[in-house]
Amino acid sequence: MPVSMKKRVLVVDDDRPVREALSKVLRQEGYDVVLAADGQQALEEVKSGKVDLLLLDLGLPTRSGWDAFERITTENPFVPVIIITGQASQYDLAAAAGAGALMEKPLDVPRLLETMKGILAEPEENRLHRLCGYRQDTLYVPCDTTLLLERLRKQHAKPYRHRLTGQK
Repeated sequence: MPVSMKKRVLVVDDDRPVREALSKVLRQEGYDVVLAADGQQALEEVKSGKVDLLLLDLGLPTRSGWDAFERITTENPFVPVIIITGQASQYDLAAAAGAGALMEKPLDVPRLLETMKGILAEPEENRLHRLCGYRQDTLYVPCDTTLLLERLRKQHAKPYRHRLTGQK
């Protein structure tokens, strides 16, 4: 049986719809995807198998995203990490910690895929230098506010329309 050449991505997010949506998109792009709902599950997944890339949310139960990041990168410094978060003002921490990238939610999927390809293609030496503080090149992808406003408008349009018109 031939060895799979697919890159294995561990998606760690406590929000089930986010995990499932990312899994669907990444599988369509040819990635092998593993899911975890908290930092402890992430640690177990990294220990149990090969992970080529980690997409890590910060607001996790059981073990925080930052704690999981520290443990994973200490034990596996060559695993690239893209932090995906809805928390504000995390870039300075991500850069200081040596993350490959920080992307704010809601995610721009084409930018995520582009970022993943770039991080996966990066030489391991660059990742190690970033973790050690010798490089200050953590990529920052802020939230696309247009996308966020559109989602909020759709989410809240129905209740307001119903109140104004009496229609559902």
